[in-house]
Amino acid sequence: MSQDELLCDRSTPGVAVLTLNRPERLNALSQPAVRHLCRVLDELATDAAVRVVVLTGAGRGFCAGWDLTSPLTAADDSPLPDPPGVSGYYAGQEVFAGMIRRVRALDKVVIAAINGAAVGAGFALGLAADIRVASRQASFHVGAVRIGLTAGECGISYHLPRLIGASRAFEVMLSGRPIGAEEAERIGLVSAAVDGDALLGHALEIAAGVLRNSPYATQHTKRVMWANLEAGSLDEALELENRAQVLALMTEDFREASAAFAQKRAPVFTGR
Repeated sequence: MSQDELLCDRSTPGVAVLTLNRPERLNALSQPAVRHLCRVLDELATDAAVRVVVLTGAGRGFCAGWDLTSPLTAADDSPLPDPPGVSGYYAGQEVFAGMIRRVRALDKVVIAAINGAAVGAGFALGLAADIRVASRQASFHVGAVRIGLTAGECGISYHLPRLIGASRAFEVMLSGRPIGAEEAERIGLVSAAVDGDALLGHALEIAAGVLRNSPYATQHTKRVMWANLEAGSLDEALELENRAQVLALMTEDFREASAAFAQKRAPVFTGR
């Protein structure tokens, strides 16, 4: 993926907007493209100035998943033998899975602004975000099951049932049918479906709401939410919440927020 095929807009303070920019291929991903995206995510992970990452696509597609016209490649992006064999295919899956791991590992809030078709690994990319909003033209596809592959790839079988419930996820994944934007909003797969020309603005409004809160508050709310989706008991969930909340009480930002409330002004957070 060249620089032009992945755009990174930092013009909004605190926000990085990543745009997959291969509209002629519905932003389908090759292995080199995924490796490039992973490098950018690694860079953003260490950038304290960025607190929200917005993922979107150029043109009429969000991401069509793996570009089937592109060859599998080695770590240096050199082509693998054809056919690549089991080890080559497995290494390819690991590259795509690493993209999902990186999105989930970010301590930034990740918003997927899904502007069109999200297919396979592209669907998985949206599922790994913390928040999803969609244009009314968006659709979600796990069509691999229709071509002899499993619908479970890149964390889809992990994330989808947690977002829409196991019963719906089974039906969607076993049939391979698409989910349109209206249904996605109704079943909670996305928090909102909006007109296409309003999508990025809507995502940035959500980002602005996040940025009004302190860095500690948003980072640890994200951590608690994801961790407690896996909590084995209420007591385990409460213990994690208690620890995060007591630490929050010790921050300068909490003291600033308390003073601002008493003085009827907006708080000025410093991340300390």
